[in-house]
Order: sequence, then structure tokens, then C-alpha cells
Amino acid sequence: MNTENLLVLLYVLVLASFVGFELISKVPPTLHTPLMSGSNAISGITIVGAIVAAGPSLYSVSKILGIVALFLATLNVVGGYVVTDRMLQMFKKKKRRNG
Repeated sequence: MNTENLLVLLYVLVLASFVGFELISKVPPTLHTPLMSGSNAISGITIVGAIVAAGPSLYSVSKILGIVALFLATLNVVGGYVVTDRMLQMFKKKKRRNG
């Protein structure tokens, strides 16, 4: 990777960080939890990236990092669904017992 590519990637990272910060700062605080739950579902895309990074090579650093990324991304997605389920449970009406 040459210096020009590195500068372009750094520029994209900084620009994406600023755009993300501006967009999230415009969301009202009451919507932060549903937004986070929805974005965890979107992070399933990182599972595909981890599978690609693991690749067909036998034992290389990229394969080990890909497997670790696959495990962590799976935890992130499952955790997002668990948080969403717990949040939705808070809004269900509780059944009353007759007696």
C-alpha cells in the first residue's frame, strides 16, 4: 500500500467519522436506544466481511483475524437482538391475575 492510498483511506475515515457524528447528534435522545438496536442488525454485514477476511488460506494472520472478527461480529449481532427483545418486553402489557 503506497502513501497515496493510505491518505485516501485516512481521508475517508475522517470524513465518515464527522458525518456519523453529525447525523447521530441530530437524533433526539429518546430515539437513541431504538437506533442502536437497528444499527446492530445492520452490522451483520461485518459478518460477511469477516468470512471474506478468513478466506481460503490455511493458517495466516488474516485467517486468524477473520475468525476473531467473525466471532465478535456474531456476538454484536446477537447482542443487538437480545437488547431489542428486552426493550420490547418493557412495552408489553402485564397480565393481571384474577383473585
